[in-house]
Amino acid sequence: MKILFVCHGNICRSPMAEYVLRDICEKRGIKGVYVESAATSSEELGNGVHYGTRGILDRLGIDCSKKRARKITKSDYEEFDLLIGMDGANIQNMLRFWGDEKHKLHLLSEFAENPNSRDISDPWYTGDFESTYRDVKAGCEGLAELLSYYKPK
Repeated sequence: MKILFVCHGNICRSPMAEYVLRDICEKRGIKGVYVESAATSSEELGNGVHYGTRGILDRLGIDCSKKRARKITKSDYEEFDLLIGMDGANIQNMLRFWGDEKHKLHLLSEFAENPNSRDISDPWYTGDFESTYRDVKAGCEGLAELLSYYKPK
């Protein structure tokens, strides 16, 4: 199962989700899951993870030092099984870029047990990385629960 998390710049929310889901899968022994993240915009291309996200991941013992922001590509739609946006604007941008004939696009909050809202707020604007982390973690926990039933080919 190949999963691509997508947000606007690929420096805050989507890399947070990428590394949190990897960590959860590793700790739960969930095999056969490949995770990446990307941006819908070009604004942050090549930049590392935002210090707010990096601080949370560091606290969790997760190294994201090699991550660099990248933009979605046309081939990503075929390469990944799930393309997961953080908010409605991400979904709209992905729909314009790829369409969704295979129904691969989802919001991360769809996977949370008790979603507070449909969108995961962007801490670039709010400054509240802890709230974003709680929402990302809730979505990733729910997604990992589903992935625990996945049997790699």
